[in-house]
Amino acid sequence: MTRKIILGIGIAGAIGAAVFFVTKDGASASEKESSQPYVTVEEGTIVEKALAVGTIEPQNEIQVKSKISGVVSRIYAEPGSYIERGQPLIEIEPDPTPLELAEAKRNLEMSAIDVNTARRELDRMTQLKDRNLISEREYEEFIRRHDDAVLRDQMNRERLQLLESGRVNIAGTEIESIIKAPISGYILEKMVDIGDPVVPLTSFQAGTALMTMAAMDNLLFKGTVDEIDVGKLFEGMPAEIKIGAMPGVVITGHLDKISLKAQRQENAIVFPVEIVIDNTNGHTLRAGFSANADIIIERRENILIVPERVITFTDGISMVELQGSTPQARVEHEIKTGLSDAINIEVKDGLKKGDRVLEKPVRKLTAD
Repeated sequence: MTRKIILGIGIAGAIGAAVFFVTKDGASASEKESSQPYVTVEEGTIVEKALAVGTIEPQNEIQVKSKISGVVSRIYAEPGSYIERGQPLIEIEPDPTPLELAEAKRNLEMSAIDVNTARRELDRMTQLKDRNLISEREYEEFIRRHDDAVLRDQMNRERLQLLESGRVNIAGTEIESIIKAPISGYILEKMVDIGDPVVPLTSFQAGTALMTMAAMDNLLFKGTVDEIDVGKLFEGMPAEIKIGAMPGVVITGHLDKISLKAQRQENAIVFPVEIVIDNTNGHTLRAGFSANADIIIERRENILIVPERVITFTDGISMVELQGSTPQARVEHEIKTGLSDAINIEVKDGLKKGDRVLEKPVRKLTAD
């Protein structure tokens, strides 16, 4: 009898232990099934922006050129130097060829003869006019010839003086061999060295560029924007500029110009834009720095947001999945969305702060 009782207790204990372990394992599995990945609806900020790629450039960059020909004999300033307007930059030593010098002297001699001839004719015509032997029109013609001869002689004299000394006063304007700074600013680039020939700037030729100068207190970001974004842009939009050579530094500005004509770059259609830099935040910028600019199209703060990846878009309808009545159940729920930055999206209606939205289930790829 005692043996039967002990055997019964052992069987009952074994069954109880089995039930305990089954119940524990079953609860654990149920708990695992109920913990589906989700995200929580939160308040945040979304900024829609257009990316522009370009460089930092001065607003006004000018080329310094000479009005006389010759060779560079002296350089007063080097790139990086700050120069006040009127300070000397480069000295040009006139270097006429023997033929040019001989021609200038010959032209001056001939024009001097023409002046003497025109003066004698004018004196003679004055006497005839006093006797009423010529008309007023004829007399005025001889005055014009005399004035033309004097003008040509003056021009030839100035040309010879310029060739010989490199300095002359023409119509009250001093032209000399020392090229001076036309503006106050920095020397950005020097294109010539001592001994290099210089071609003068005239109405017929561009002339030799000697230096480039710019006032670095007025800077621009010049770049391009993809055609997809350009239709959203307007002048005056704020922009944040990031300099490649200055990690972590953000420069603020505003959109100033949007080109009306597109350009093709590496099989892409882009539009040139200019952004005026408003605040460098105490950082020194250099011409030619590569940079990216985020042009702020729209900014919304303190709005409900969720990651865009949890939303399914179908025919203009936005759907999310919420937890159903059972751990495994998923219920589709329609919401109204707004502004997006391609990572997060605004929730205008259908959800409230703190709601849990299920992540999309991971699709498993199976081999055939």
